[in-house]
Amino acid sequence: MKITIIYDNNVYTEGLKSDWGFSCLVEVYGKKILFDTGAEGSILLDNMKKLNIDPSIIEEIFISHSHWDHTGGLSDFLAVNPVKVYIPASFSKPQSAGEVVKVKEPLKIHENIFSTGELGGIEQSLVVKTEQGVVVIAGCSHPGVREILEKASHFGRVYALIGGLHAFKEFNLLRDLALICPTHCTQFKSEIESLYPDKCVKGGAGKVIQI
Repeated sequence: MKITIIYDNNVYTEGLKSDWGFSCLVEVYGKKILFDTGAEGSILLDNMKKLNIDPSIIEEIFISHSHWDHTGGLSDFLAVNPVKVYIPASFSKPQSAGEVVKVKEPLKIHENIFSTGELGGIEQSLVVKTEQGVVVIAGCSHPGVREILEKASHFGRVYALIGGLHAFKEFNLLRDLALICPTHCTQFKSEIESLYPDKCVKGGAGKVIQI
């Protein structure tokens, strides 16, 4: 499994642009899924170009929630490649998508690839079963990290958590994870890094995580 952070508040790879928002490319089991689209389509597409990610290879888009910093690049991307889009049920249908799947309950997207379902009436997270365990990718964790991890644990033992954790402070919930990559809107990033230095991975646009 390969996860490439395309859009983030911070830059990992020199030459990319940072901006308030999040997007990453998930490559697993032969699938290429774009998770969220950041705030600005121009930044999303430019960072993709610099990372040698051809938009035409993307097969699907998974939108975590409707906030602009996760959906702002959606229309620009769909103008280039009108793929299938998975959205929370509360999110209005995007224009130009090849197909739109509204997600309310937990959903099997592909073999070993799932959505937690829409939690808190706002947000879904992507769940991937791997040999090491379950990998969870979250947008902002508005419903709460506890609820996201509980839902994800229905698919197996949670191995990794990657994405925005917002104002999350229940740091003990992370103790059994093997990998943590707090990105984007995570308010207490430095505290998580200091508590779990051996398992915490720094994010930023251009960071590649192999699992």
